[in-house]
Amino acid sequence: MTVWSRLYRFPPRYGPEWGSGGIFGLRYHKDVLYFTVAFEGEAHFVRENDERIYEFELVGEKPTSGGDTYNAVDVVDEFIYFGGWVHAPAIYNGKGESSTISFVNKYSHIHEYDVENDEIRLVWKDSIHHLTDWAGEVSDIIYDPVNDRLLIPREDGHQNLGIYAIDRKTGKAELLNPTRSLKGTILHDNACFGVGLNFANGLEGIHCLDLVTQKWEKFPLDSSIDDNSIMRPILGDIASAYNRLFAFVRGGLFVGNPLNDETMKFARLFEFYTAYGPIRTNALSIGGGVLIAYNSIHDAFYKPRTEQEIKLAKFTNTIVGPSVLLYITPPMAKIVGAFGARITSIEKVGGKILLGTNTTPNTGALDATPHDTGNKDIVVLDEKILQEKPPEVSFSLPLAFPSMAMQFGAGTFGGIPLEGYKEPRLIIYSSKDNELTIYEYDLSLPLMQAYQDRLDLKKGRNVIDLSSFSGIVSFKLKEPEFNGKARIELK
Repeated sequence: MTVWSRLYRFPPRYGPEWGSGGIFGLRYHKDVLYFTVAFEGEAHFVRENDERIYEFELVGEKPTSGGDTYNAVDVVDEFIYFGGWVHAPAIYNGKGESSTISFVNKYSHIHEYDVENDEIRLVWKDSIHHLTDWAGEVSDIIYDPVNDRLLIPREDGHQNLGIYAIDRKTGKAELLNPTRSLKGTILHDNACFGVGLNFANGLEGIHCLDLVTQKWEKFPLDSSIDDNSIMRPILGDIASAYNRLFAFVRGGLFVGNPLNDETMKFARLFEFYTAYGPIRTNALSIGGGVLIAYNSIHDAFYKPRTEQEIKLAKFTNTIVGPSVLLYITPPMAKIVGAFGARITSIEKVGGKILLGTNTTPNTGALDATPHDTGNKDIVVLDEKILQEKPPEVSFSLPLAFPSMAMQFGAGTFGGIPLEGYKEPRLIIYSSKDNELTIYEYDLSLPLMQAYQDRLDLKKGRNVIDLSSFSGIVSFKLKEPEFNGKARIELK
């Protein structure tokens, strides 16, 4: 029996929170597969012949909910370190004009699982015991091999935010950098973190800590290689490969090595001016490249109550295409899988790739339910998908979205990888004559400027054959189009 043959589906069960969490933290280490089922507040440890489920009772009383929603996990020797946040106990405040939960018992946490002895230890926890606010969640765990400690970025929360170091033996916490951070990674002998008001403005810069000298350096982000504006580049995850940082954000990715004077330039990917992006998932190093998911929906307003929330509900709930698995091997970016609403976690087990998936997003603060609302499962794929022909994929979006972005100097949409497709095409339904600019580029390192081509559009249906283009293509209209539609078909 294999470890993945013991996996099963997870239908909605008790766990007070906002909408749905998912399967997070997938990590296979020394014959044990770990993952957390959120919002049910269950940490699973699966072996070929048994399974252990831990319900965070070391943090507080049951019933618990939450667990992890950012894939905070790392391994050191015989230990799996897993973190996140948990309500212990969970308190559902009931349903009226709004539905809420209490945050009085919400804790940020780090646990240690001893693989050899099947033992769980609570390393550290933190709470501000507030009714509506919470201490910064643990959204990543990066092991510092120079100083034998855990580095913890904390961005999602109201207090105790920034980048912390946790002594993995004593649990003592030390604030290293007060700047908000969601994700980080090791690059050469530095630990580098994406920083800023991520959920408000997107990624705002890179801070790197020299693990030897303990000195910090701050680096700004550079412009897009298509010379157009970047809107709300919300950071999903950050990876290290090719002696560079890959910061995956809503609308594309930043690539570079600011430590070696190569700035973090932006390449547009899957920009539809919706919430579509690599959010609440993880980047996996595999085959020397990087595998990442761009999700169709991840966080959304379920019942908007204000004018601003009505706008955000349209932004977050508009579905333009499937969630895709993207394999980055510069200069290539290749779609290797197409799936439903969300891919929440990615891991490699032998010759298999495991995906945590979910049908439902997180929802807003006043739309709490006493149970998780999503159907979750773990999909097992053969690793050979990385080398096979890509799946047929289609994207469809209202042209009003990029047209509205034009008022902010943006409006370039797409960023569609064409690798492996023989018959890609763009169909534009236009309410008037217009002009379309097509940008062509790839992920050769360092990133180079995009090539531009211009085509005339006629009122009505325009079919544009993209087979003469290569690499990645994105598009921009000369004049706003509020009544049209674009459909991208990859075959």
